[in-house]
Amino acid sequence: MSLPITPLRRRVLVAAAGAASLTLLVGACGTGEKKEEPAAAGSAAAPAGAFPVTIKSALGEAVIKEKPKRVVTLGQGSAETSIALGITPVGIESYPWGSDKTGYLPWIHEAVTKAGGTLPKQFTGGEELDIEAITELQPDVILAPWSGVTQKQYDLLKDIAPTVAYPDKAWSTDWDQQIDLVTKALGQPEKAKELTSKIDKQLADAAATRPNYKNVTFSYIYTTDPGTLGVFKPEEQRVKMISQLGLKVDPVVNTFKETEGTDSAMIGLENANKLSASDLVFTFYTDEKTRKETEAQPLYAAIPAVQKGALVHSADQPFVTASSMLNPLTVPYSIERYLPLIDAAVAKAGK
Repeated sequence: MSLPITPLRRRVLVAAAGAASLTLLVGACGTGEKKEEPAAAGSAAAPAGAFPVTIKSALGEAVIKEKPKRVVTLGQGSAETSIALGITPVGIESYPWGSDKTGYLPWIHEAVTKAGGTLPKQFTGGEELDIEAITELQPDVILAPWSGVTQKQYDLLKDIAPTVAYPDKAWSTDWDQQIDLVTKALGQPEKAKELTSKIDKQLADAAATRPNYKNVTFSYIYTTDPGTLGVFKPEEQRVKMISQLGLKVDPVVNTFKETEGTDSAMIGLENANKLSASDLVFTFYTDEKTRKETEAQPLYAAIPAVQKGALVHSADQPFVTASSMLNPLTVPYSIERYLPLIDAAVAKAGK
């Protein structure tokens, strides 16, 4: 398996949400008086009429009566958006695979410490969600719009604090939709367009420095076991990021039938030759051993981009995690690290 991703779900998550991170203890809920805590430094006051606000999800309805001061986030992306709004969560789901030596996702650690804030407490998430740890944090709101929270977990969480889950299916919330939901929940709905526009501009500005990317096609592939081959579809977040850097998705990707419940198509290694028109191939591996085993497969090695060495991948777990999702903190972090890797692959492709 090239990456410990949870079952191929819509948006097929990055390794940070993988097996090591998905061991969370569902404990008993407690009650207690909420701690009084001043609003985070730099946080904007909620505009008149922002509260109360009701946000519906596939799992239930969150009624947020006043501006939250103590925020807890589950899944991915919500913590980053909250921080970008000037509100550092009191607790976040941990992602050991994508964290650095600080024990945090580096872009979160950097943003919080740079602002002089207090780093959030981390707790185990996923299938064994640590409900007890969340209860002890005494949140005013729980944000989980891009997550795999189950109905059973949601029913426990909503008794702790209003919980914003996904509008449709688990892991199915688009990146800009997630920003809309988080800004609404935190009383700053007018900031949604500002944040999404800033992300688009950062990617567009980077693309402007690489006009040669316009003539380069790519496909983003992955494997789950030896002999398998999957391709991420154009709407998947990591593919969107690369596309906005100026590269073009290989048209063949649109001909592959999407695997139900995902933004990808499992085409099988026997169809690797269909990627012959991809100038570059993007992928990821869990470790060096897996990389060698995968690239040793004759059909995989025969992909023209792989043969030329025009393969974009990284062993840096935080980067793999960051480049798999679009949010206010991961995009600048990813751009800085992506461009040199892409430049090297483009040169090997002879483009």
